[in-house]
Amino acid sequence: MAMSLPTPFRYTAPPPRKSATGATAEVYAQLASDFGMERPATFVVLSSAPELLTATWALMRESLIAGEGDRTGKELAALGVSLANRCPFCVDAHTMLLHATGDHSLAEAIARGETPSDEGHARVLAWGRASRNPGAPELTPYPFPAAHAPAYIGTALTFHFINRIASALLTESLLPGNAQRFRAVRSLGGRSLARTVRRRPAPGAGLTLLDAPGPGPDWARGTTVGPAYAALRDAATTGEGLLDEADRALVRETLQGWDGAHPSLAWECLPDRSRPGARLALLAALAPYRITDEDVAAWRKPDHSDHCLVHLVAYGAFAAVDRIERSLPVRTAKWRP
Repeated sequence: MAMSLPTPFRYTAPPPRKSATGATAEVYAQLASDFGMERPATFVVLSSAPELLTATWALMRESLIAGEGDRTGKELAALGVSLANRCPFCVDAHTMLLHATGDHSLAEAIARGETPSDEGHARVLAWGRASRNPGAPELTPYPFPAAHAPAYIGTALTFHFINRIASALLTESLLPGNAQRFRAVRSLGGRSLARTVRRRPAPGAGLTLLDAPGPGPDWARGTTVGPAYAALRDAATTGEGLLDEADRALVRETLQGWDGAHPSLAWECLPDRSRPGARLALLAALAPYRITDEDVAAWRKPDHSDHCLVHLVAYGAFAAVDRIERSLPVRTAKWRP
């Protein structure tokens, strides 16, 4: 009798791959072609809400994969973000992707908790980690060329969002049995992705999945990163409709005063489970790794589908992304469309 592998999904049952149609099927095809993985769990978990799936993929593709700049550098930025957000799933994934770039010693140095020996690499990693904290000195000047800023900033914001989705809705295990914790497995996994990771596809394919997004923020003006960011902002913020005005106000006020710190265990402004929607949204924003079965059960009602849960978590996650984006010191370049 065959044994089934454990599922990485904590609270949802995403639609099976064979049922994917339209934009969802196209996302999976682009993931296979441009990312080297057809159905990574971080995207499959969003498939209950296709509008979130397409926008998240578009932003990652147009920044990390097709955007300007060195892939090793952008993986370091994503890894720094994931370390800052305490997302072991994403830390392990980007360590493996660093192996895919060919920087094996760099990947293993970071896996051991060491600072990269190359000063440029160390600065990019520190920039990614500091992006969670408004006003951190590591954020200026850029540790990358100004012309590459839209791709680096887009990458960082992508993973501030994905980290929160992963921590809230996935287990911590990237591979069954946490096999990625072994150096040989990390290296082998990276090598299997090397051909895809070491090429840079043309920008724009991610935008073909979107319905007329806006131009996006000024720091991404004239690039494909801007519309992708606008699409994710629009898709994620629709989740606010799952909360009443008092709960939305609490989320806004809490994020407005947030300094990037991880909340203490005695988090006084976190509502109890009598306000389950606000509680889930705030946890998704600031401490998604603390979401429990009881938190989800307190919110779930017969009319709260997986689509609703994914949207509520995405709303909280993007509330943090929005706070981070508005606080980042950016230089607005005069891009040529």
